[in-house]
Amino acid sequence: MSAWRQAVESYRDRRVLVVLLLGFSSGLPLLLTYSTLSAWLAKEGISRSAIGLFALVGMPYSLKPLWAPLLDRLPPPFRLGRRRGWAVATQLALMIAVLALGSLDPKSQIGIMAALAVLVAFLSASQDMVLDAYRIESLDEAHQGPGAGAVQVGYRFAMLLAGAGTLFLAQAFGWFVGYGVMAALMIVGIAVMLASEEPVAQNVPSASHDGLRGRAWWRAELRQAVIRPFGDLMQRPGWPAVLIFIVAYKLGEAMAGVMATPLYVSLGFSLAEIATVSKFFGFFATIIGCLAGGALVTRFGCLKALLVCGVLQSLGNLFYVLQAQAGHHVEYLALCVAAENLTGGMAGTALVAYISLLCNASYTATQYALLSSLATLGRTLFASSGGFLADDLGWVTFFLLTTVVTVPALLLLLWMMVRWPHPKAVAADG
Repeated sequence: MSAWRQAVESYRDRRVLVVLLLGFSSGLPLLLTYSTLSAWLAKEGISRSAIGLFALVGMPYSLKPLWAPLLDRLPPPFRLGRRRGWAVATQLALMIAVLALGSLDPKSQIGIMAALAVLVAFLSASQDMVLDAYRIESLDEAHQGPGAGAVQVGYRFAMLLAGAGTLFLAQAFGWFVGYGVMAALMIVGIAVMLASEEPVAQNVPSASHDGLRGRAWWRAELRQAVIRPFGDLMQRPGWPAVLIFIVAYKLGEAMAGVMATPLYVSLGFSLAEIATVSKFFGFFATIIGCLAGGALVTRFGCLKALLVCGVLQSLGNLFYVLQAQAGHHVEYLALCVAAENLTGGMAGTALVAYISLLCNASYTATQYALLSSLATLGRTLFASSGGFLADDLGWVTFFLLTTVVTVPALLLLLWMMVRWPHPKAVAADG
């Protein structure tokens, strides 16, 4: 019990609480350029084709590794340190951009809205990279698990506020007030950064190349900023296995998640039933799952926690099979949604902690952006086949497939645990 109590107590560490608030700051802008913005455009009578094109606004989140090296290399505009300086700069810019976005009229300024939405997404993705780097560098190894759980909890609360909260405010006071309140809430992240200390990073890369001029200088800069961070990952033993594992670990959950709502609809559930159960049971189950995943990482270590959470995540997909066979019963829907979000939150936290431990402090922003984007992109590409498989196999067989499709990743993890029993050892060997 003392070990479990210590794992839970780690969430009371001041640094973990700081990460919780930074997760809140990181999660605020996302829906303001996604579902909340779509609702605004729909209310104003913008065509569905135009609203669909706004989905491209989110591209900066997938492309962020392209400019991550700049955040590792360039000095920030504010002299607060490499991480705090860039964090405050992006947060201030986000406040202005979100406020400007909320001041526009979709009917007459749709082009400007699209440009500003892209800017908000770009700044939001940049903030994510800086805050992820700050989290990894400010927490010791023992607190990476709780830190991963805390950042996801803060992120989820912010998304709820930016989604439902903005809609309520817009209904009562208009869209400018709704977006204005969200912009003002960015002060939370700014205040936390100003009150916190700059993390001490080892071997911070130098920005100068003495004696070099012209093309030689640019080649040296490119090598230091781009090639070395990626080369650092590739020099570690077993790096192909690591990358394959990161891509495949949450594949089954992603495939099942894409087809969850179509399953519910096919069974006769109304949109109101799905929304109510998902918002209540899904939200709180995710919060509990994130916190539990962080505690498991602290209690058992990252690799064992990945294995336990991965097995539970796969077994969680069996509740879809139960739902498909039970039919239209709200109690089964609540159980299915709760199981899905609980196990997904646990596995997600364990994976974030694992990726965090892989990063070299000299290139944290670049390496974390690359690995996290790789995980997201891989899940997106493979999960896109879910609809075709569900059509061919039927609901029960399809969800049984999603239960076992992650088994190769778990077997790969077992092999990695034998070869490299500590994730930090893999990084140190490189």
